Amino acid sequence: MKIAITGCNGGVGRRVVLWVLKEGHTVVGADCVIAEDTDFYHNPAFTFHPVDLKDFDTTLKVFEGCDAIIQLAAFAQPMDYKTKVHNDNVVISWNVLRAAAELGIDRVALASSVNVLRGVFSTEPIFHYFPIDENHPCEPDEPYGLSKLIAETQANTIVRRYPFMRVASIRIHLFAPTRAHAYRQDHFHARGDLWGYVQMDSAADAFLRAVTVETVHWTGHEPFFIVAPQLAADEDWLELKEKYFPDVPVKPGWVESGTKGFFDCSKAERLLGWVHTDYA
Repeated sequence: MKIAITGCNGGVGRRVVLWVLKEGHTVVGADCVIAEDTDFYHNPAFTFHPVDLKDFDTTLKVFEGCDAIIQLAAFAQPMDYKTKVHNDNVVISWNVLRAAAELGIDRVALASSVNVLRGVFSTEPIFHYFPIDENHPCEPDEPYGLSKLIAETQANTIVRRYPFMRVASIRIHLFAPTRAHAYRQDHFHARGDLWGYVQMDSAADAFLRAVTVETVHWTGHEPFFIVAPQLAADEDWLELKEKYFPDVPVKPGWVESGTKGFFDCSKAERLLGWVHTDYA
């Protein structure tokens, strides 16, 4: 497949490009940042386009001839909690989706985030039940999480009007090369992240699966939590829950399931065939 990857020079983008090339696909990279220290720039299966994806006509031109798009171009945190992160992220995600529709590109994966929840960037983390799955309420109180939730709403909108399209919102967690890199000593301040992470190549695998699995598995727009089952903490998940979230209920059967995390990623396994792997 010929796959466009936006934000290809970012931390997540670089790993996704390397993974997609390794799996034998052709990559069209797009980014407003130019990088010269990446090995894939010399790969004949990779071409780079320096573009501002906030410009729709430019975005449309870059995607011509592509079979799928992996949209990673975005700010990854609220920064000053004002306007730029929200506004840029929302415009870029809509331009990517609308350009895909215009060009008849039927497979898109969007970089969403666990921060569609009220998590680490919020004034106070609030969770309604554990384990968290895709039915959990999304209630961000900050501009980054809101921009991701709006992108998911955009995806719902685009597939209603263009039902030939299939869009996956990949809700990734802290992107880390290893569990050790994700480990945080301050458990109190990490509680909004639920001490979670995702190994970066395993996350890249999820993005690729989202645009390559057979269409009979799912249609329309679907969000997927992509999180390691193990915690980046030494304590058991129940011990952490009782200390920091004693009043949050636990779904029946989850304790007995043997899992040690706060997220249920079974939907990604069922529809994408994705299972977290610590590749490093």
